[in-house]
Amino acid sequence: MQPINTALCSYGMSGHVFHAPFISVNPNFNLYGVLERTKSETEKHYPNIKTFRSLEAMLSDDNIELIVVNTPNITHYGFSKKVIEAGKHLIIEKPFTTTAVEAEELIKLAKEKNVILSVYHNRRYDSDFLTIKQVLSENLIGDLVEAEFHYDRFDPLLSYKVHKEKPTAGVGSLYDLGSHLIDQALQLFGMPDALFADLDSYRPNSKVGDYFDVKLFYSNHRVILKSSYFVREPLPGSTLHGTKGSFIKTRADIQEKALQAGLKPNIAHWGEEPETERGLLHTEKDGRIIREHIPTATGNYMTYYDGIFDAIRNHKDVPVTAEDGMLVIKIIEAAFRSNEQKKVVHL
Repeated sequence: MQPINTALCSYGMSGHVFHAPFISVNPNFNLYGVLERTKSETEKHYPNIKTFRSLEAMLSDDNIELIVVNTPNITHYGFSKKVIEAGKHLIIEKPFTTTAVEAEELIKLAKEKNVILSVYHNRRYDSDFLTIKQVLSENLIGDLVEAEFHYDRFDPLLSYKVHKEKPTAGVGSLYDLGSHLIDQALQLFGMPDALFADLDSYRPNSKVGDYFDVKLFYSNHRVILKSSYFVREPLPGSTLHGTKGSFIKTRADIQEKALQAGLKPNIAHWGEEPETERGLLHTEKDGRIIREHIPTATGNYMTYYDGIFDAIRNHKDVPVTAEDGMLVIKIIEAAFRSNEQKKVVHL
């Protein structure tokens, strides 16, 4: 089949690390163009790419089928609306939009224009998350009682990316990091009945949120999502406790570091974690107590792009639906309400 001509709306970290490497090595895609208003950085890595100086110029190119909207969060809605109106399929970087109302409008418009719309929740294809899915699907710890997921780092300095530190819509760690954890929780457990959120800022001179502690209430278990920029000694990325036992796993997916180092996802052993990062399973199996490290699943963000190709060319379901992306935004909005009101918010 004809490769899908694909264009990026920017070539910052998202374009350089999370999209261009996968598009460029997948034979089902052609990295056709990029929007860079003044620079030509993409051409240094991809000499044959076409550089556009405006979104309007990109949208007027009939050769482009698919556009990746990977601009700052606050621009997702405006950019995406123009892409849909131009009749192009699109991938929107997480978070989908800044509000659920914006998300609903884009979903409706995409259906009217008959274009594919998907949100890039790539962390569904992290090795640790895939391993947790396997542990739960095989009922290795019994019925879940509590799960806690962390996305921590030690980074007390403000970002050099000015737009990330301005107190505008869609800015802060709950949108940037929390959207990953929320999407994973919803994939594992579905929508919660209610939530309680504690949001704050701790970096000196920070004007945006850099700490969150969100508790999701389900009928038979609890899920805790946490992130802080002041965790020098990493905690387990995932801790799950069930009626039979526990599973503990580091956040150790190697793909982002490999991509930042300039590696491409077509090399051997892509996405394979070192054995030292295997998760610890302490549980009851066949009437005896076991405590052992279990193999980690292989992560691969290319699975997402393979799914996009199938959606466009073979009319299959998109790998991440826009509706899924909207649910993440609804959780984020509820978390802000909970923090402001200092009470549990029912969904």
